[in-house]
Amino acid sequence: MFKRLLLALGGTLVVLTGAARAEVDPNYTVVLLTENFPPYNMAINGKNFAQEDNIDGIAVDIVKEMFTRAGVKYNLTLRFPWDRIYKLALEKPGYGVFVTARLPEREALFKWVGPIGPDDWVMLAKGDSPINLANLDEARQYRIGAYKGDAISEYLTDKGVEHGTSLRDQENARKLVAGQIDLWATGDPAGRYLAKQEGITGLKTVLRFDSAELYLALNKDMPDEIVAKLQAALDQMRAEGFVDATLNKYL
Repeated sequence: MFKRLLLALGGTLVVLTGAARAEVDPNYTVVLLTENFPPYNMAINGKNFAQEDNIDGIAVDIVKEMFTRAGVKYNLTLRFPWDRIYKLALEKPGYGVFVTARLPEREALFKWVGPIGPDDWVMLAKGDSPINLANLDEARQYRIGAYKGDAISEYLTDKGVEHGTSLRDQENARKLVAGQIDLWATGDPAGRYLAKQEGITGLKTVLRFDSAELYLALNKDMPDEIVAKLQAALDQMRAEGFVDATLNKYL
């Protein structure tokens, strides 16, 4: 009997030890990376590097509040280019990147929290352009510009639609008005916001060809407990109207 008691106690200790190991360190800090993608994330000074309170935007306000409510520590940096920070979040435990589209081909690469906001995919043309499109296939005959590494560019590639890319999406707005491209494949409202920042107005939507929801993408080694806390916080914020109020504040 004594031997059986020892075995039972030993089994209990193993279970308790496993539970203790499963607990997340209260000092665990998530490294959050973002880019200039107005109006969702942007450096206050407009530059390609910023940290913490020098970054704002729809997604930044939502993510900061989400982490605060969830009681999860973080540090936040805005960097350039997108390809670099996406790769860091993909490869480094404890890292996350936002905002990014949750696509089927990306599903297994990250753990996801969201959605944070919508991102319709559109083709923009100059206001006086005669172009009128019924579908994406009709766009193939035109010169198209997109943002390098962005989900929209990846989508066009998958569909076999030839296009050029720029390291900064606002460069496509300038190319459009300069006649270097005929169409700008971008997000809405992001594209119009970026164009306005460049002093460009009057662009028209000639095709709305897809849409995506934007998320926080966390490295797949992120503890599930943290992911669950963040998602619960975001769900509560949405139910309270915080998410809609933040969207309306910027748009």
